Order: sequence, then structure tokens, then C-alpha cells
Amino acid sequence: MKNGYFGQWGGAFIPEVLHQTFAELHKAYAAARADEKFWQEYVDLMSNYSCRPTPLTFAENLSDHLGGARIYIKREDLNHTGAHKANNVMGQGLLVKRMGKKRVIAETGAGQHGVATATMAARFGFDCTIYMGEVDVARQRPNVFWMEKLGATVVPVKDGSRTLKDAINEAFRDWVTNMDSTHYVFGTACGPAPFPEMVSWFQSIIGIEAEKQIKEQHGGLPDRVYACVGGGSNAMGIFQGFLDHNEVELVGVEAGGKGIDTEEHASRMVGDRATPGVAQGYKTMFLQDTDGQMLDTHSIAAGLDYVGVSPILADLGEKGRVRFEAATDTEVLEALKLTMRREGIIPALESSHAFVQAIKEAPTMSRDQAIIINMSGRGDKDIFTIAHAFDDPSWKEFIIGRAAEYAAK
Repeated sequence: MKNGYFGQWGGAFIPEVLHQTFAELHKAYAAARADEKFWQEYVDLMSNYSCRPTPLTFAENLSDHLGGARIYIKREDLNHTGAHKANNVMGQGLLVKRMGKKRVIAETGAGQHGVATATMAARFGFDCTIYMGEVDVARQRPNVFWMEKLGATVVPVKDGSRTLKDAINEAFRDWVTNMDSTHYVFGTACGPAPFPEMVSWFQSIIGIEAEKQIKEQHGGLPDRVYACVGGGSNAMGIFQGFLDHNEVELVGVEAGGKGIDTEEHASRMVGDRATPGVAQGYKTMFLQDTDGQMLDTHSIAAGLDYVGVSPILADLGEKGRVRFEAATDTEVLEALKLTMRREGIIPALESSHAFVQAIKEAPTMSRDQAIIINMSGRGDKDIFTIAHAFDDPSWKEFIIGRAAEYAAK
């Protein structure tokens, strides 16, 4: 990285009014990176508050069923708040304390980053506001409930496509107005520098743990590591444990939606729909039209329908260090069903994208080979979406009955 760039990607394209705020953030982040006590404080916090290290589970049944490589699952679903998002927000929370600010804001799509931020704010005593697209508020209602109960104010964003990119825009507007008292807890490895590097640093705890765990359990490095890719924070988290091991193939799986040959997907690195552009403070591959207007996206997973991708991953993809694939909504549901039935593990819809590609490729590998799937979160947050997609009759009956109870009151 040089001056916030990763190859040709990244940078900090910010309004002049935010220059001083970003200078302060750069200074605080640089001081934290240089302070070994800060990282130890962070590790201790995650150990005592968030159940780290998370396990690396050997998926024996799934491995036997597929008949190929030994499959290991990095269990970020067992992290506090149910996903990898806690890693980043707790680290940024420690930075907020150092900077002496009292209020945090965040964007959220699937709601996991919002819940994690609200949890961090409650833990450290910060005021908290979460911006969430109106579409995501509807499909991730359980997470909205928990954010509010944790003390956060959740603001439904009704502009644009009413999803993650619009929530980010609204959060930036808030920050410009309240920068003296407020820190924006950016949720993924995107945005203007130093956010891509900083978020990746906090998430690197996943890969640091996974490298040690796979050596202990398998006796060596894995042949491949799989992670879903929305903005890119969970992928960057686990990939960093293996980036220096060129013999380990890194595979990022994007949201193929209804197919990359349609307009209803969110694949930036797969297919030819995305083009280089500058938006939301940085340069990367965006799903945009010829005028630079962001396109509508689609994914069954609310956390993967972002229009851009981490500039770090754009660079790694361009260099050939990360291979990108796409998984369709239909494939995701089938992978979720198989994993539940074979392992008793319920991946989030986002994480299930990584399972799709691993399930496709594991049978082509030998039994002495190993792969890791980063399970970025658990699927209980997706119960409404999953039950609807499975057209579950008992769930429908429950919802209709509960709705009738509310209507009668």
C-alpha cells in the first residue's frame, strides 16, 4: 500500500470539510499500529468479551458426503453478536476512546454490523445511530429490534435503492455535520483511506488464528481458503493469514443473485458488468452505468448486495492472487440446506456463498488435501428470508397467526 492506494485502487476522495477529521483518524490509527500494547488490549478484549479465538471445526460429515478434500470451517458465527463484524467494531471502539469522542454512527446492510456497533456502543458508553436501507430494515427486522434494544437509534434510509450504498451515503452526511463529536464506524474494507487498511487489520485476527489452527489440526497449510465477498472484510480477515503462502489458493465468492447473465446480481469481480470508478470516497470496481450512476443490485443475502468491492481485493484480483467466483441465490439455498442437514451448522446467507463454491470444488480434490471455509456469520438472522425462500408452510401459519393476534389488539 502507498498513500492509501493498493495498486491503482483506493485513495481518499473526500470533501474538504472532512480533511481534518481524516487527519485525526490517520494519526490515531498510525499510533495504534505502532503500539504493541494496543493490539494486546484488543486481543484481550476479544478474548474476554467476544469468545476469541473462534474454533476451526472439521466438517467430518460434509467431507465424507462430498468425498474429496477435508473441509474445515472457521466459526465466526460463534463470535459475539454472531458474525465477524464484532472484530472490527471493537477495534474501532478502542480508537474512539483514544480520540475522546462520545458518539458513533454506522451503516449496515444485513444488520450484523449494526448490531455489533450498537453492542460496542453499549459496552463503551457511546451514543449510537445506525443508518440502514428501508429494504434491509424490512428483511432484517430481528437485527433492527436488537439494535434498538441495545440503545441505538436506527434510521431507515428511503433514498435510491434503499439498501447498503444508500445507508453509507446517509452516514457520511451525518458525519460531515457532526464530525467533532462523532466517529463513523465503517463496517467493511472499503471507503476512503485509512478505512480499507484499518478494517482489514482488525479482521486479520481471523486469519492469524486460522493459520495456527489448521497447522495444528491438519498438520500443514490448507490448499484453498474460501470466503464470501460483499465489501470484503471477512474475506480480507481470513485471507491475511495466508497471503504470504503462495501455495494456498484464495477464493472469494460474490453474489450471483439470479445469474450474472442477468441484471439481478452484485458481482463486481466476476462478469463484465462492473467498471472502474470513484464513489463514496475511494476508487474500485463499481456496478455503474456509463454516466457513473450506481446500478441496482440483487442478492438473497442483504450483506452482499453492495455496488463496490474492497480496493484491496480489487488489487489482489487484478494481480491474480485471489480467484473470484459467483454463487446464485438458488445455489446458496441448496448449500445452506446441505450444511444444516449434514453438520447441524446454520451459515448466514452471506457465508453460504462461500460454501457453494467449496462444495463444488471439494469433490475434485484428494482426501489428503484441506480447505477452509470462513463462516462469517450464523443464519438465525435470516430466518424470515430463509423461511420465505423455502416456502415453509408451518412458518407461514405462525406468521399469519401472530399477525392476527396483533390485529385483534
